[in-house]
Amino acid sequence: MARPDKMQPETLDWRTIAIHTGNTHMGGAIRTPITMANSYELPEDPTTVNWSGTDTLLYTRNTGVNQRDLQQRLAALEGAEDAVVLASGVAALHAVFFSVLSAGDHVICTDIGYVALRRLLADLLPKKYGIQATFVDTSDPGVVRAAIRPETKLIHTEVIANPTNRVADINALAGIAHEAGTLLSVDSTFTPPGWYWPLRDGADLVVHSLTKYVNGHGDAMGGAVLGHRELIDPIRADVQVDVGGVISPFNAWLITRGLVTMPLRLRQHAESAQAIAEFLASRPEVARVDYPGLPHHPQYDVAQRQFPHGAGGMIAFTLKGDATLQNRFVSELRVVTSAVSLGHDESLIVQVSKDEPHTENFAPIYQRNGLLRFSVGLEHTQDLIDDLAAALDAVAPGIAAD
Repeated sequence: MARPDKMQPETLDWRTIAIHTGNTHMGGAIRTPITMANSYELPEDPTTVNWSGTDTLLYTRNTGVNQRDLQQRLAALEGAEDAVVLASGVAALHAVFFSVLSAGDHVICTDIGYVALRRLLADLLPKKYGIQATFVDTSDPGVVRAAIRPETKLIHTEVIANPTNRVADINALAGIAHEAGTLLSVDSTFTPPGWYWPLRDGADLVVHSLTKYVNGHGDAMGGAVLGHRELIDPIRADVQVDVGGVISPFNAWLITRGLVTMPLRLRQHAESAQAIAEFLASRPEVARVDYPGLPHHPQYDVAQRQFPHGAGGMIAFTLKGDATLQNRFVSELRVVTSAVSLGHDESLIVQVSKDEPHTENFAPIYQRNGLLRFSVGLEHTQDLIDDLAAALDAVAPGIAAD
């Protein structure tokens, strides 16, 4: 028999919430079991059922046990009134735009961000629905303010821009958005609860790719949108139920499991990333390092205010050499894995080609050399530093010859 959740999340520390909130005890199990059913038993009088309703267990596209519990835990962690979880982080981004924007509307968006974000707002939505997008440096509040039009309905940014680690001042952007009568949506994938809470600084909607830090184990995909209930309700009804971007019960269960250890994982990610960023900045082979915890970072002061518990686990850097040399460096690594994605238990590195879309907005050194995006994992910090040092030593003669 299910045990009612008697705890009050608002009275608990986020590290306790990560373990307990949204955990339904069923059949004596102290963890919500995986419920792989796609359908639930109807009441005795099914004529009362709203077939598109999401308040009761009816059909897994509408809601399911594991999805419901994950949403409750995420909302409590983020300090949101409600949350909806979907099949991927990109599905969550699309959900925001699909719900908030209509034909002819205008959106202001970060000019550096996840590649699928650029494709959605620069290509797909403009061509199909006539939505207009202006891409700007969202770390500059003045530039954002100047881009607002009468038809602007949304400002969208990433807290820490993927992959350059540029930091947006969310409180400043929220003030600009609300003064203009627009909404502010924030992709906080690089800064999950524990590192940052954008709603506290005035964001209206927060997006996470749950695939990354929230899950943390590299074995499940999901996305989430969190915020005020009146903004989440249409996303749930339109995007989850009618468009059908629902998360699978198994992925919801895996991500809920990953959440339990997130507080400990985030602490290790941030401690190692800070030490590694400082190490990279000290090496003569490295041309540039961007990490919000380094004093030379362009938005260091904003980062110190927004991220008092750690500046994240992502480092952007490049060596003194061309793309071929960057690849040679990556090939010399033995502990760090060359792969896409981020926020995993294992450290991952990928070279972002200078020919990728939107790289024209990167720092000139990244445009010339390419950018290495390094997701610092949970390995022992010194093992990672030793691995990086050995790879740098291996390519150093090639750098000296350039």
